[in-house]
Amino acid sequence: MNDHDDDLFRKEMTGVAPLKDDGRVRLSRPQPPSLAQQQRRAAATARAARDGNPLTLPEFVPEAGPHDIVGQKKNGVQEGVFRKLRLGKYETQAHLDLHRVRLLDAREQVFRFLQEAQVQGLRTVQISHGKGQHSERPGLLKSYVLHWLTEYPEVLAFHSAPQNQGGAGVTLALLKKSSDARQKNREFFYERSRAQR
Repeated sequence: MNDHDDDLFRKEMTGVAPLKDDGRVRLSRPQPPSLAQQQRRAAATARAARDGNPLTLPEFVPEAGPHDIVGQKKNGVQEGVFRKLRLGKYETQAHLDLHRVRLLDAREQVFRFLQEAQVQGLRTVQISHGKGQHSERPGLLKSYVLHWLTEYPEVLAFHSAPQNQGGAGVTLALLKKSSDARQKNREFFYERSRAQR
């Protein structure tokens, strides 16, 4: 600053007392949700009850960055199974593309897609949500898809796809076996154990 700027600054600051620093940080208590937030939450809950879709639209979900590699498995999923999912070794049996889909529509499409995959007895599905790196809120749709996969009870595990299958813009999900598939598995291993005797 030059002398003229210093003089202007001092003139403007005449009568202003500096803030006292007592070395303490003042934390405010979290504010209760506003009326508008409460109404949005109630509307989302009512909508979920009406349409039978358990996937929620909370105001805040843990944010996943556009390039974050993410994965999660439920208790009981073997490490070898999760590793094969992570490496993309399982054949993808169905694919859902959510590029340029609005959040509300994506919620519905993910729910219907997972329902249909379960009915058909599919085990490994792929959801292309994109990275969202050019969006107003980068990674928003990706973050919600990951949140929904944790909410859907038949999803055992999910992981970002390997780079050659879409990388951070695609998530692979492993679904529970249908009751028919579990029964066939039991019969197969029963017959196999009998043949080895």
